[in-house]
Amino acid sequence: MGKRVEYFLSVTAFVEAGVGLSLLFLPAFPITLLLGLKQAALEALLVGRLAGAALLAVGVASWLARSDRQSPVRLGLLTGILIYNVAAALILAYAGLVLSMVGIALWPAVILHSVLAVWCLTCLRAA
Repeated sequence: MGKRVEYFLSVTAFVEAGVGLSLLFLPAFPITLLLGLKQAALEALLVGRLAGAALLAVGVASWLARSDRQSPVRLGLLTGILIYNVAAALILAYAGLVLSMVGIALWPAVILHSVLAVWCLTCLRAA
């Protein structure tokens, strides 16, 4: 169980920190990839940067907790990551299906967050 969670947290750290840094410094790029917006409003760019800071924090927390063993903190982090991945998959799917905001990376992102949610759930069930 330990190596499975360690690997999951390492993957989460790289994915979320990478997207977080992208949103922090070049928010228009991931917004265009995900939602297909050619020109994002200033408000969207600001919120994108805020989301980037949050994702960077998730990535750093995941990296630091990857070798922790069965502590309440690790359980809390995994639970938070599960909630985030389920919400991200649902919100992005809503953007595509209801709002017709579809960029080239939208459906791969929905699939990625769905897979990460299932993987996280298996990590939690084994804990």
